[in-house]
Amino acid sequence: MTDTTAEKPIFYQLEEEHAAGATGLGFWIYLMSDALIFATLFATYGVLSTSYAGGPAPRQIFELPLVAVNTAMLLLSSITFGMASIAADEDRAGATRLWLIVTALFGAAFVGIELYEFSTLIAEGAGPQRSGFLSGFFALVGTHGLHVLSGLVWIAVMLAQLGQRGLIAENKRRLMCLGMFWHLLDVVWIGVFTFVYLLGVLR
Repeated sequence: MTDTTAEKPIFYQLEEEHAAGATGLGFWIYLMSDALIFATLFATYGVLSTSYAGGPAPRQIFELPLVAVNTAMLLLSSITFGMASIAADEDRAGATRLWLIVTALFGAAFVGIELYEFSTLIAEGAGPQRSGFLSGFFALVGTHGLHVLSGLVWIAVMLAQLGQRGLIAENKRRLMCLGMFWHLLDVVWIGVFTFVYLLGVLR
């Protein structure tokens, strides 16, 4: 008699391992290309950061307490995403979804504060067209904000997939890729906070 509960043939396992490896490699290549985009934007901002064209300087328009709160929102979201990853490793689907929702709330708060900052600057006449410094600032910080917004959309899709199919291998792999993307945004923001805001105010 054949054992109907026998394990999958070995070639199925190899196909799953190959898919995981290919996904991981492909996503790392994407992350490196994204890092190059941010490196270019940082370099552009560095060149333009003292081109005020008679307009306001960083210390005149940056509100460090507000930016510090925003930084805390994003760093806390990184911690909560780590909790979601731990829950996924332990096959706790409900806890994974809960931590993803908390992460999304922190991320949404970050985007909301950034939009408030942008709208305030534009209302004060410090829009991206005012000077080279402001063009570089809006390009760098705005691109990062768009990435966070994309991450929020991804989290929403991930929540839907977890609700439909649970913590299957494919969803765990997607969650891993989302985690790498989200943590990259945290690292980039630390660079933005230091290079743009802190150094800008100290100039």
